[in-house]
Amino acid sequence: MGGSYTYISEFWKKSSEPAFKELMRDRLITWRREPSVVRVENPTRLDRARELGYRAKQGYIIVRVKVRRGALRRERPKAGRKPRKMGFKKLTPKKNLQWIAEERAARKYPNMEVLNSYWVGQDGEHKWFEVILVDRSHPSILNDKKINWITQPPHKGRVYRGLTSAGKRARGLLNKGTGAEKVR
Repeated sequence: MGGSYTYISEFWKKSSEPAFKELMRDRLITWRREPSVVRVENPTRLDRARELGYRAKQGYIIVRVKVRRGALRRERPKAGRKPRKMGFKKLTPKKNLQWIAEERAARKYPNMEVLNSYWVGQDGEHKWFEVILVDRSHPSILNDKKINWITQPPHKGRVYRGLTSAGKRARGLLNKGTGAEKVR
């Protein structure tokens, strides 16, 4: 038997069950109507947020970000090109959607630093991620030995340099050993 976090994590693992789908359908209906970046009071997945470093105290905020799924869309060039040089279909970003979501959250809150993020839902058109942001100038963050590393200058703008978990995954830094030499 585990604590309440165990039950929360078990529920999120059962994404194919009818009860989960029913809950998510109602949520996604409201989420679709919201703006792309929305600040939320409490994490949707409390167990996952705490695993990734979130604490329910001043200096931390949670932001839900909506990202459009699939390849990049680009406007068709107006002037003449060879057809093969048009380049407006089948363009894939070098970043994963989670990293893109983290960057959008960081742009919306420029005084905050991205700590981490996690998946909370998806439909045919969008994916939603919740991003944990930390206020690097807040006294409760500066005085907390576990998190005040993020206030140091090398960690400024870490999300734009691919230093979060999603960024490292997209850069191939989580692949180790034989066969990973040319991934990065």
